[in-house]
Amino acid sequence: MSIQVNALTKIYGSQKAIDNISFEAKEGEITGLVGPNGAGKTTTMKILTCYMPPSEGQATVCGLDVNTQEQDIKKLIGYLPEHNPLYGSMYIKEYLQFIARVHKLPNIKSKIADVIDMVGLGKEQHKRISQLSKGYKQRVGIAQSLIHDPKVLILDEPISGLDPNQLVEIRKMILNLKEGKTIIFSSHILQEVESICDKIVILNNGHVAADDEISKIESSYSERLSIQVEFLNSINPTILQGLGQGVNIEAISSTKYLLHVENNEDIRADIFDLAVAHNNKLLNLSTSQQSLENVFKSVTNN
Repeated sequence: MSIQVNALTKIYGSQKAIDNISFEAKEGEITGLVGPNGAGKTTTMKILTCYMPPSEGQATVCGLDVNTQEQDIKKLIGYLPEHNPLYGSMYIKEYLQFIARVHKLPNIKSKIADVIDMVGLGKEQHKRISQLSKGYKQRVGIAQSLIHDPKVLILDEPISGLDPNQLVEIRKMILNLKEGKTIIFSSHILQEVESICDKIVILNNGHVAADDEISKIESSYSERLSIQVEFLNSINPTILQGLGQGVNIEAISSTKYLLHVENNEDIRADIFDLAVAHNNKLLNLSTSQQSLENVFKSVTNN
């Protein structure tokens, strides 16, 4: 029950939203799909859920082709889109009953009770959806994606609007769900991606910029030395280019920079000499550990 994406492309007019992307999401794992705005995440998820066809390439869900077996795939998938579409005039139980009937489920009453308990809607279950906070509306969206016990779960920004306590509860719930399911989890909150996901696929400008287990991606980038530097006075980044071609410069402010050194060479003495040569002073000069956030910035900063 895995997802296979092979050379997938989607074209809108003259723009390629995704361009020849390939990756796999395995059963029993949570795959994080991340990237900056406009990277192609939502387009990819819409193709996998058969809401739109690809322009080129192939994708399969549990061995079924998104181009020819759309209805069969939709029966297997639970999908929470980024903009959670709910009927505000409905009561929670009424809405979930409607979704259950769409899926033609038996024992609807017990399934509604189970999913309400699973996502923590017990105290709010008698309210209209329009009366709920954003966080509880998000729980209703997650509930509708789970009510038919799908083999594949695709969650686009599922933790948006949750308070810290709700976030912990939903994180635990998602982790408990992964056994026997294939889950794709998309979020801009990289700390949550790191805590929930087994592997990540980073999209950038419609291309796959990184695809591996989180620990392996962080490890591969940790071979590059990162140096945080803060000058007393503003310094033109073009001056820092004199440190060498193997130094990638990331500006934090006009006085603060993060320098990524490709050859792992310790250039702190060179930075000190450069500051002296330009009548500037150093307030901070230190090496830093690579985190998922730093890796994300490195592969999407273009």
